[in-house]
Amino acid sequence: MNYRHSFHAGNFADLVKHALVLWLLKERQARGPVTVLDTHAGAGLYDLSGDGARSKEAEAGVARLMSSADRPPLIEALAAEVAALNPDGGTRFYPGSPILIARALRSGDVYRGFELNPPVELMLAEALTGWPNATGQGGDGYDGAVAAARTETAPLILIDPPFERPDDYVRSAETAAAVVRHDPSAVVAIWTPLKDMETFDGFIRRLEQAKAGRILVAEARLRPLSNPMKMNGCTMTLVNAPSGAEAAAAEICGWVAATLGDAGARAEVWRAG
Repeated sequence: MNYRHSFHAGNFADLVKHALVLWLLKERQARGPVTVLDTHAGAGLYDLSGDGARSKEAEAGVARLMSSADRPPLIEALAAEVAALNPDGGTRFYPGSPILIARALRSGDVYRGFELNPPVELMLAEALTGWPNATGQGGDGYDGAVAAARTETAPLILIDPPFERPDDYVRSAETAAAVVRHDPSAVVAIWTPLKDMETFDGFIRRLEQAKAGRILVAEARLRPLSNPMKMNGCTMTLVNAPSGAEAAAAEICGWVAATLGDAGARAEVWRAG
């Protein structure tokens, strides 16, 4: 299974990822200027009336988010961003991480997104027009983030591959470890689909073996892990998770599982390593 940003934009996994990214960004900004490095930026902004609508996943994700009357604060923060991009109502446009972050940047903050697909890189550059502190560039995001992190202090690294390549789990773990070895104050957030625990446990073992640092895992399962060909849930794995991350992740994953999940849905936040 792969995970194309445009095809799945606005689904339940995006809600988990982007609500937590917004919280992480604000937490880092409270400490001073922040640099965000995004290994797999995608197009930045998605029109759900087009490519993103084909899977109907947005109807079960962001559409239900915006129609919900009971949103906790960290979910409400994401809903406010979606509403700002749809002033006439509805959920036609959904922001990817680049736009969410660009809109929140202050004068001393920086966002750099990497995108390997040339046509998508062009869309990313267009989406970021108007935010001088936010840029997109072509190239391998794993290598790009590691290189860029060497020149920054306490960066926030987002790793969100499409999992089209067999080595994405390995390279995600290796990238996180390389970043925190250079700068133990860096925070790394890694998104993964949750199909079965064997695959995910292998990923966590790689992080532990690489001595990546303190690991916090936030899971949102919409259904039992009985079909490894389906995305039954998702995780956000935080390396060097800041104080307050456990409560933030529990609020976000708990709401998504309870509101959007099936009868067997569950949320769990736990520490590894």
